[in-house]
Amino acid sequence: QYLAVQRGLSSFRLEMSSRCARTVLMIIGYLAYLLMGAAVFQALEQHSEEEMRKEMYLQKLLFLKNYTCLTKEAVETFVEVMTAAVKSGVNPVGNGSNWDFSSSFFFVGSVITTIGYGYLAPRTAGGQMFCVLFAMFGIPLNLIVLNHVGKILSSWTEKLGTRLYNRGMDEKRVKVFTIVFFLVVGIILFLALPPFVFSLTEKWSYREGVYYAFITLSTIGFGDYVVGINTAKPYYRCLVAFWILFGMAWLALLFNLLTTFYK
Repeated sequence: QYLAVQRGLSSFRLEMSSRCARTVLMIIGYLAYLLMGAAVFQALEQHSEEEMRKEMYLQKLLFLKNYTCLTKEAVETFVEVMTAAVKSGVNPVGNGSNWDFSSSFFFVGSVITTIGYGYLAPRTAGGQMFCVLFAMFGIPLNLIVLNHVGKILSSWTEKLGTRLYNRGMDEKRVKVFTIVFFLVVGIILFLALPPFVFSLTEKWSYREGVYYAFITLSTIGFGDYVVGINTAKPYYRCLVAFWILFGMAWLALLFNLLTTFYK
């Protein structure tokens, strides 16, 4: 009995040390990935930022030189007002409202999906308090809807897998084929085709459209690209909101399938 207890303790210690080692390796890998990403972004973006800052200062000096009646303080005040307007979601070169119904519908969609582009936010006390309450109930509701849509998409993949299995394909090949098929179809519907629409409506390049699509569906939502700001089509943003819903469900299910496959 004593030997059995010793063996049990030894097995427990071995399991705990193995689990700790895996945890440490995971944390080291996670930090290494973050450090690598930071280094790459610094190398790619810092020089461009410096060039843009130099150009901004140069344009400011040229502006003051051409319009001698203006003081430096007046120009700084004007720039501050324009910057504050942009941060509040007001386009200085446009007259459209950010709070008409279609734009408000797009905004609430970005709230409950936790994308949070950042270009637009409620400024009134009532709007801010309502946003808190709306998000408190809306985010769980969105998760329920995403889960339901994900189950529908998952049932389609299961039916495809069952048909392939019944035709004699082995289980591992069925999993691989299902993931590849689901990946290719999703990429076409949610990442490859929408940028063509964005190119027409937003005047973006195809690369910018792909970038926006992935940043949105993955809920990163930087806010550097947002649909509907420069277009007057009223229900365009509503359609984009539904694209986001189904695209997020597809991406979440894809990650789930990949996780299941690697297990």
